[in-house]
Amino acid sequence: MHRTLAIIERELRRFRRSPMLIVMSMIFPLLQLVVLGYAFGGNVKHLKLAIVDQDHGVPAVKIRELAGAVSAGARTLDLLEYADPGHALTDLRNGVVNGVLEIPPDFSRRALTDQQPRVALISDNTDTFVSATLAGTVNSLVGAFNTPVTVQRVTPVASLDVVEVYPYVPYIQYLLPGSITMSIFMMVMIGGGIIFIDDKARGLHEGYLVTPITRLELIAGFNISGTVKAVLAGAVLMTIGSLIAGVPDPLDPMRMLRMLLVITVTALALVSMMFLLMVRVKDPLMPRAIFGLLNTLLYFPSGAVYPQQAFPGWMKAIAIADPFTYSVHAFKSLLLKNTGFSAIAYDLAFLMVFSAIAMTAATLLFRRSL
Repeated sequence: MHRTLAIIERELRRFRRSPMLIVMSMIFPLLQLVVLGYAFGGNVKHLKLAIVDQDHGVPAVKIRELAGAVSAGARTLDLLEYADPGHALTDLRNGVVNGVLEIPPDFSRRALTDQQPRVALISDNTDTFVSATLAGTVNSLVGAFNTPVTVQRVTPVASLDVVEVYPYVPYIQYLLPGSITMSIFMMVMIGGGIIFIDDKARGLHEGYLVTPITRLELIAGFNISGTVKAVLAGAVLMTIGSLIAGVPDPLDPMRMLRMLLVITVTALALVSMMFLLMVRVKDPLMPRAIFGLLNTLLYFPSGAVYPQQAFPGWMKAIAIADPFTYSVHAFKSLLLKNTGFSAIAYDLAFLMVFSAIAMTAATLLFRRSL
C-alpha cells in the first residue's frame, strides 16, 4: 500500500507544479457552459415581420393591433409596413426580413360574413428555429383574433391545465451537468492519459518497472492520483458553474455532499476507462489524436445537450454504455431537482461497476516490460 501512496504523492506533487494545467482544464468547460448556455437557451426575439395589409378593414386592423401588442410586450416581432407584396418578398429573399404576413383584400368581408377568412405567413424556412417561432407567434395572433368577445359561462370545450413540478429551468442550467462531467473528462485526458503516455515516451516509467511494485499497485496509484485531480476540477466547476447558472440554493450542504460523491465516482470511472485505453499505447500523439473522437463519442450521446428520446437507435445503444450518460443523469437529478440518493443509486452503481471492470482489465493488460 505504501508503494501505491508513493506513486500518488509523486503524481500530485507534479500536478501542483503545473498551475496552468489546472487552469486550462477548467477554462474550457466553463467557457462551453457560458457560450452554449446563452447561445442556445434564449428565446428568439426581434424577428423582422413585414406586414402587407391589402384590406385595411376593421378585422385587418385588429390583426395588426394584436401583432403590435406582441411587438411591444414580448418583443418577439419587429413590425415593418409594406404596401407592395413583391417588395416584401424580395426583402424576404434578401434576408432583410424574416417573414411576411399578408392580409388579402377580402379578409374583412370574409371575417364579417363568417366565410373562413385567411391570412398568409411567408417565412424563410432555411432557419427552422426562426420559422417555427414566427409560425407559433402568428398562430397565437390568429387564435386571439378568433376568440369571441363574449365568452360562454359554461363551455363544452375541454381545456388542459399544465402543472410544472419544478421551477423554470434555463438552458444554461440544463447544460451545467454536462459541463461538470466535461471538466472531469478534460482533467482525466490532460492530467491522466496524456501525461501517462508522455512519461512512458520519456522513459520515466523505467524507475517503476525495476521495483518490486505489483501491476495492481501501479495502476491503482495512477488511477487514484488521476481521480484526485479530476475531483478537484469537478468540484471547482460545480461551485462556480452553479453560481453562474443561477441554480437555486447552490451551496446547500447535503446537495454538495451528494454532488461530491457523484464527482468522485465519475472521476474514478473516467480515469479507469482512460488507463484501459492507454495501457498498451506507446505513441505520445495517440491520446491527443483520440481526444476529439472521445469528446464527441461520449459527450453528445449522453443527453447533456439534447434529450436522448430523440436519438436514433444506434445512438441510444452508445448512450447505454456511455459513462457520461449516468454521470449527467445523476448531476441533473441533484442540480435541477435536488433529489436524494434513491434517484441516483442506479447511476452510482453503474459507474462503480464500470470502474471495477475497466481497472481490472487495465491491470491485466499492463506489461512490466517497455
